[in-house]
Amino acid sequence: MFIKKDRKLARQRKHLRVRRRLMGTPERPRLSVYRSLRHIYAQVIDDTRGVTLVAASTLDPALKGLESTGNITAARKVGELIARKALAKGINKVVFDRGGNIYHGRIAAVAEGAREAGLNF
Repeated sequence: MFIKKDRKLARQRKHLRVRRRLMGTPERPRLSVYRSLRHIYAQVIDDTRGVTLVAASTLDPALKGLESTGNITAARKVGELIARKALAKGINKVVFDRGGNIYHGRIAAVAEGAREAGLNF
């Protein structure tokens, strides 16, 4: 019980450390990634206005046919979807915010999927 709280608190502290250095601007918004045990969420955020420009997740209707929503293939699909949505809005450069998580596994898969679909970061 305490270990779970400590792990969550450690991730939140790491995220705050990362966020001190990252800032999404209108020219280069922030691609923020959050993962839970069952789903993965991604948002493109303009921090100067405090507005989410584009969002995608494994709960998105476009990804309805996924066999599992908490694995690397689903994360890659979310990355591709967020990139397609961002490119449709004219956003091609972003700053990647890993959300306090280690750049590995599902977090890296979102980044790779977004890069393959055309986002630059």
